[in-house]
Amino acid sequence: MRVLTRRLVAVAAVAGTLVAAAPGAAQAHGKSYVKVGYFTQWGIYGRGFPLAKVQNSGAAAKLTHLNYAFGPVTAAGVCDSGDSWADWGTSFSDANSVDGVGDVAGQPLAGNLNQLAELKAKNPKLRVLISLGGWTGSAYFSDAARTDASRKKLVSSCIDLWIKGNLPGLPAGVAKGIFDGIDLDWEWPGSEGNVGNVIRPEDKRNFTLLAAEFRAQLDQLGRKHYDLTAFLPASPAKIDAGFEGRKIFKYLDFGTVQGYDFHGSWELRANQQSSIFVPRGAPDNPDFSADNAVNAWVRAGAPRSELVLGLPYYSQGWTGITSGGNGRFATATGPAIGVFANGTEDYKTVKNLPGFKLYRDWRAGNSWLFDGTTFWTYDDPAQMLQKTRYIRAKGLGGAMMWSLDGDDDNASLTKAISAGLR
Repeated sequence: MRVLTRRLVAVAAVAGTLVAAAPGAAQAHGKSYVKVGYFTQWGIYGRGFPLAKVQNSGAAAKLTHLNYAFGPVTAAGVCDSGDSWADWGTSFSDANSVDGVGDVAGQPLAGNLNQLAELKAKNPKLRVLISLGGWTGSAYFSDAARTDASRKKLVSSCIDLWIKGNLPGLPAGVAKGIFDGIDLDWEWPGSEGNVGNVIRPEDKRNFTLLAAEFRAQLDQLGRKHYDLTAFLPASPAKIDAGFEGRKIFKYLDFGTVQGYDFHGSWELRANQQSSIFVPRGAPDNPDFSADNAVNAWVRAGAPRSELVLGLPYYSQGWTGITSGGNGRFATATGPAIGVFANGTEDYKTVKNLPGFKLYRDWRAGNSWLFDGTTFWTYDDPAQMLQKTRYIRAKGLGGAMMWSLDGDDDNASLTKAISAGLR
């Protein structure tokens, strides 16, 4: 790992695109780097990814925060469980339980929430947040944030359910103490997200007011500090339409910036999905990159030290390429075949695909795999280390990972990011 880190710094210096951060850069903004991993509620099903794997792989020990995704906002303007069976109903066996002891009939709490409690017991410094919304759970955020009364109603319901732990049908406060804060994943205020989402021009101002209401009600709970964070878009147009950059950070502990899905299989051109800088020869102008996204937020008034760069644990893929070469920017016929969805694939699967050649663009900060027909974007441990050098050099607050179930059984990506952000 040390040899690889030295190589990355050397490559960056030669390329002239990255500057190695000085020792102690983490303390320059008054705190250590945050390392936020998203755990998906539904990962326990087809993916077979319980929280026990986060513990047993060593990933939990490398994180500062774990975001549990997602808790939707309902048409009634309140917080709810998206899957109460996964959240607090299902049981875990000895083999799939964080503490190695299976659930038993009649215990007060089961499901992922009980596993989160066990994970925190083994990792006392880990902060666990409930992430609200998500791509399919943001339809009614605009309605809920529209008035002072509706904001108060939403926030109080979220705090009652997730922070105070008052789960329907279970003893009062049964899940209290599991969550250390709230992550707002409204996709997107004032601009298009999932089909059917309610969108209003006044969402921009109302997002700020909603963040203020969350901060106020969380602070009223007592001496403990509850974190308030938000997932933020990479697109400058979405930033401008939906966020008062300088104002929202008065209430947020930090914001995680989308550092992926810059391009994907919804387009018919093989491309980068998470490059640090725009590659030379890129066909789109302007184009997306991590650096462009961060700079857009800084221009909007966000403090660098409170911006956390999102990193993908999955690939975007295209197939039907016949133009030869290394495949980059080539015309494709459609998305590559994936296990759970065409066009995307977990790192743990992509890294073992046979017959592919690895290509790297150290100057731009992106990699890909190509076999002559099929192209996969590729963020491996070496690429993640390069991105941590960028985070340090840019003075950012840390890294966020979507999502933990994409990593391999040894948590190779998480461990590389942690090594780079000590």
